Amino acid sequence: MEQNIAFLELKYGNIYGGPPNFFAISEVALLVFEPETNRIFLESLINNADIDIVNVYNSIDDLGTTTGKIHEVFNMRTHRRKPFDEAHTVDKNILKGSFNKLHPFKKVISSFFAKKLKKYNFDVISIFDGRRDVFLCEKNGVKFYRKDFIDLQHIIRDETNYLFSLNKLTKVINFSLEGSYLRSNNLEYWLHPIAAKQIVPKSAAYDAARMLMVYQEYSLHHDDFLIKAALQINKIEQRQQEEE
Repeated sequence: MEQNIAFLELKYGNIYGGPPNFFAISEVALLVFEPETNRIFLESLINNADIDIVNVYNSIDDLGTTTGKIHEVFNMRTHRRKPFDEAHTVDKNILKGSFNKLHPFKKVISSFFAKKLKKYNFDVISIFDGRRDVFLCEKNGVKFYRKDFIDLQHIIRDETNYLFSLNKLTKVINFSLEGSYLRSNNLEYWLHPIAAKQIVPKSAAYDAARMLMVYQEYSLHHDDFLIKAALQINKIEQRQQEEE
């Protein structure tokens, strides 16, 4: 019997004008996949503190290669966006107020995970690109008792000898979301419409869904995945040579 697996993804950013090494979590997504039934359970959490944070997005080309970075200022309560000014700073008292506004979220996120880890039966949590998401959760009081973590990016890197971004892997598997269906080269999974509405580009839920489809293509259609990954690497390297 195949084990259930969860996919963890956070969205976070620096307080606008605050210290560069402090991250405020704006979104949490925990996606649980049940292989025996192909059922997908998606749990999301939004931080609505009245704080401006800096979101950083990659602009990509048709191969998933990063062509630039976009910085935007985002208010977690109003969802208003405004241009980013690198020279912007905030007064110490305002910054202290922002930290105070963030403090209640510690209890919220800790309670969220305590309930979800109890609700769903899984022992393995897949992450992507290091353990920062896990660290930020633990810093906010989350206890991942007896859970094993796997880094999907590093697993694929070890086999392909190439560090794929999630954007590039999305191209490898031909990921798409159409209505209530997640689709890739060889797979199709139905989502409850309420869950499907949460999966919008640039959201934590969207990245968790992409991780699921990459993991499933890699696990169930391994040879095909490696062939398409190699083709993608060739295309990327060829374009780099053309641009040099």
